[in-house]
Amino acid sequence: MSQPLNMPRWMDIVLLPLWNLAVALLVAGIVVRVIGISPTEALSVLLNGALGNLRGLGYSLYYATTFIFTGLAVAVAIHAGLFNIGGEGQATLGGVGVALTALWLGAKLPAVVVLPLLVIAAALFGMLWAAIPAYLQAWRGSHIVITTIMFNFLAAALNGYLLVNWLRPAGSMSVESAEFAEAARMPALHQIAAAMGVEMPSSPLNLSLVIALLACVFVGWFLWKSAAGYAVRAVGSAPRAAHYAGMHPRAQVMLAMALSGALAGLVGINEISGVQGKLTLDFVAGAGFTGIAVSLMGRNHPVGIILASLLFGVLYQGGVEVSFELQGFSREMVVTAQGLIVLFSGAMATVSAPMFARLYAAFAKKGGARG
Repeated sequence: MSQPLNMPRWMDIVLLPLWNLAVALLVAGIVVRVIGISPTEALSVLLNGALGNLRGLGYSLYYATTFIFTGLAVAVAIHAGLFNIGGEGQATLGGVGVALTALWLGAKLPAVVVLPLLVIAAALFGMLWAAIPAYLQAWRGSHIVITTIMFNFLAAALNGYLLVNWLRPAGSMSVESAEFAEAARMPALHQIAAAMGVEMPSSPLNLSLVIALLACVFVGWFLWKSAAGYAVRAVGSAPRAAHYAGMHPRAQVMLAMALSGALAGLVGINEISGVQGKLTLDFVAGAGFTGIAVSLMGRNHPVGIILASLLFGVLYQGGVEVSFELQGFSREMVVTAQGLIVLFSGAMATVSAPMFARLYAAFAKKGGARG
């Protein structure tokens, strides 16, 4: 999201989200106190459960990996002036692509060949699923928000149909595919450590984290260093001006949504190849929608998205620990805290931004007067 007010980029990406987070935690603390639980105790249990040991840290980073993919997907679309709410469906199709490729080639080829093919399949299936709403927006005038929401439901239905009628093993009552061959399993971090002679507690964290970080580097380069990314941002900021400058808004819509869908599709690598080892129903579990909050809180910048993803990863893992450890603190309270952070980092960001812009202008004016 381009900054609408006169403030430096570091203030927009770092200081403003931290302020919104502090306000959200303050309000969440008040809510926790009202129900009779110590906010400091709840926060201590949450942080210890998410960061206090290697297993908890592994789970937090595993959740963060998925949120990086979906957050980047939302951010790329927003820079093109589009609001892609279809990350859930695009991630689902990415998982379908991973499963079809793994079941077809997993037992025939070595891991060094299969795993890159799984990454390509996840990105390609997510890209193709996003390309249909993109085409409807660019050439038929359909609103991208409506079509991407609809395609979430279509993706879930397609996934269910494939599992029930085609991918479920004969005689099985579980709505899930057959187990993948070992070559189609993304190596977990504790497995890699064990191969190097280092003992680590098991967790779902796998090499998908490396792919997510590389995706952040690529998105940063694409949006701010490449000519294609400049065209995408130009069309997102001023479509008519970009058109008169020789750019093609329709082509940029297709490009941005294709890249957005590919990023969302990579969720299938982390969840299906890295953890489940088989295709299941609803494996995305709302991560596509969480990506919207991650992108907004990260100010649609890869660095901010990494930080926001870590925060939500900590909240997800730590929230589970809090609901186990503290009597009277239910999972719904964790969701409430997450909702407050979404509220203050997204909807309320525009409320705080003018205050920071005024403060920056005042300090800049004071500094100029001294000079």
